[in-house]
Amino acid sequence: MTHPQYLDTLDMWEATAGLPEQLTGALDAASRTLADVRLPAPGDVVAAYGDDHSSVPIWVGKGYDAPAFVGPRTLVFAISHSGDGRETLAATKAAHERGAPVITVSGDGALADLARSAGFPRFDFPAGPTNARTAWGGAIVPVLVTLSHLGLTDDAVPSLTAAAAALGRRRDTFVVEGNPADEVAGRIGRTIPLIYGSTGLAGVAAQRWKTQVNQNAKTPAFFAVQPDLSHNEVAGWGQHGDVTRQILTLITLRHRAEHPEVARRFELVVAATDEVMAEVIPVWAEGDDDLARFFDLALFGDFVSLYLAGREGIDPGPVATDADVQAGLR
Repeated sequence: MTHPQYLDTLDMWEATAGLPEQLTGALDAASRTLADVRLPAPGDVVAAYGDDHSSVPIWVGKGYDAPAFVGPRTLVFAISHSGDGRETLAATKAAHERGAPVITVSGDGALADLARSAGFPRFDFPAGPTNARTAWGGAIVPVLVTLSHLGLTDDAVPSLTAAAAALGRRRDTFVVEGNPADEVAGRIGRTIPLIYGSTGLAGVAAQRWKTQVNQNAKTPAFFAVQPDLSHNEVAGWGQHGDVTRQILTLITLRHRAEHPEVARRFELVVAATDEVMAEVIPVWAEGDDDLARFFDLALFGDFVSLYLAGREGIDPGPVATDADVQAGLR
């Protein structure tokens, strides 16, 4: 779908709304790939999911090197939508040199070339989204399905299948007049959103809200995670309330499976910050398990970022500052 009211040169509305179908397509593609490749012996979303569902520790790296523990007994997933991510390519080469088995998830590019030359198992991103921001389901699904296939996590396929169906219904509520995502965007207005999640997938969803607002709405946004924020960040709200209440809106990402003490911390933090925020907006996840609740919160934030862009006449697709930085690295 496109939104006829808003500027959108790269079809970000259409691509964002396609997440349910993207998950389904990625599941089918991953199953076909797993049937054809020989896997080695036994992303933020995957690491957070793995906290409760994996028999081995999962670590996410976003730099140019592989950590010291990476070696022949470490399974490495190298993920790059373009296939030319400089950090991913450098870290993958470092891991390969240390003898680590590598699986890639990428589009065409240098990473795909490396996978072919080195014989790495490789997943392609599903056809459709041309932007990494809207192709993220295609990155998550192959990793979760592979880990399940290897017996390193619970079987994620039933949860992903159910999440895709639920997201289709949820997506349809975000594109009608007076929908909750548009309402939240209207309440944020021209203030800066501060998104609070909790340890695990809700914390990753909070980070995605922040980055989507940055890139789609071209505006500052920040996030923090419970329970850690109640030990440090909350201490920063003792002063400057006359300033912060004019420019900051707090959004809390909640779900019914959060730890009771985390729920209590949210109540206490909201009480402590109510007077220093323009507004406090709770957003509750729908869904029956961790993955469903994560995707629900993330899709909610994606649409909020699009409505924020649309309300200001901003094209959500191009990100000129990021392009300038990447050009400077060449």
